[in-house]
Amino acid sequence: MDLNTHTPLRAVALVCTLSPSPAPSSSQLLAEQMMAALAEHGVTGKTIRVADHEVRPGVKTDMGDGDAWPEIRDTILGCDILILSTPIWLGHPSSIAQRVLERLNAEISETDDEGRMLTYGKVAAVCVVGNEDGAHHVSADLFQGLNDVGFSLAPNAVTYWVGEAMQGTDYQDLDKTPEKTAATTATLAANTAHLARRLKAAPYPAS
Repeated sequence: MDLNTHTPLRAVALVCTLSPSPAPSSSQLLAEQMMAALAEHGVTGKTIRVADHEVRPGVKTDMGDGDAWPEIRDTILGCDILILSTPIWLGHPSSIAQRVLERLNAEISETDDEGRMLTYGKVAAVCVVGNEDGAHHVSADLFQGLNDVGFSLAPNAVTYWVGEAMQGTDYQDLDKTPEKTAATTATLAANTAHLARRLKAAPYPAS
């Protein structure tokens, strides 16, 4: 029996909807479904709706008084898994998702005593929703950015739903979760938790 499968893990989902709480959000819903799927693999954590916080533009870990990013960053660094959940706007990730990546860019210059970025050994996954095409483009953008700033990606590192083109139905408006999306979310959770446990047990070599 592989005892490593019982190693506790922590996750945080950053929801990058443009709408602050308490507005309903499809990105929030899919992120919460992802967290529920991760819970089945012994992962605990929380979601943070970034629009509820003053995350200032910039590429530093702290942009001064009033900047909410340092607290969010501490949460990320205290977790094993980062979920980035975004809507599609004009075929791209939301501007808030882009801001999160820009703030994460500061991690390139933050290293441990062995020269590894502090994000090394952490696993990222992506959730994408929209009523227009572009899920693969959006996930590709986020994959590259997350990998650049030190996160690892499991196979099939995205779960997504896109509605019929040029229609107004949102993911949160559906009567039930489509089976394909639910299955993809379950696979993503399993693969992400698996990789996070492996990396926790066997860290990357010193740089």
